[in-house]
Amino acid sequence: MSIQLNLSNKVALITGGSRGIGAAAVMMFVAARAKVLFNYQQSQKVAEQLVRECGQANCAAVQIDLNGPANARKLVEATVERFGRLDVLVANHGVWAPNDAPIDQLPDEQWRNTLAINLDAVFGLVKHAVAAMKKQRSSGNIVLVSSTAGQRGEAFHCDYAASKGALISMVKGLSTELAAEGIRVNCVAPGWVATDMSAPALNDPITREKIFKTIPLGRVATPEEIAAPILFLCSEHAGFITGEIFNVNGGAVLVG
Repeated sequence: MSIQLNLSNKVALITGGSRGIGAAAVMMFVAARAKVLFNYQQSQKVAEQLVRECGQANCAAVQIDLNGPANARKLVEATVERFGRLDVLVANHGVWAPNDAPIDQLPDEQWRNTLAINLDAVFGLVKHAVAAMKKQRSSGNIVLVSSTAGQRGEAFHCDYAASKGALISMVKGLSTELAAEGIRVNCVAPGWVATDMSAPALNDPITREKIFKTIPLGRVATPEEIAAPILFLCSEHAGFITGEIFNVNGGAVLVG
């Protein structure tokens, strides 16, 4: 018996979809026959190229800054307007300040900006996505992308760890709240992944060596290795899974 991840007739909204994990997820969801709308902030040419590769009948891109809950509603509405419904929300976008910041030196503006993007915008997305799913009177899937930092903390990046830890708490509460509506809520928690956001650290030989020592598998993940579990959690094969934190980090969270 062959097992395929088939999302035919499903519509997905994937945030931060122009690069890294998001772009890998967009391509995998389209390959699984879903219709996908994703947002980007600045990478217009990259986003347009991704749409061409996936096909305009199956994929669309919208420029929207997710720096708080205000624009989340617009993005959900754009998805429904373009494809007629919304079945899947993947909240993948996020920021990581590249420089270490001891808590007594962490700028107030950095704290506010990180939480506005990583947490407040996700709240808005979930709020309006759930409203759309309930209006359709159909089941749905929500996957929030957290991090190992949300489970074990991250020294000198308190803002990032706090935002990602909050997503995990959201998943646990929302999964029970929305189960009766047929909406499953899960989390994928990556460790280090080879993306543009992590490139400054991974390209520094000293930092890279330190990072690799914390990962039992001895390497960082590819974006596809994170996107695939996201897709799985939104498929019928994960139909009895909700409220889970799916760790995809090469074993790093076990030794942190």
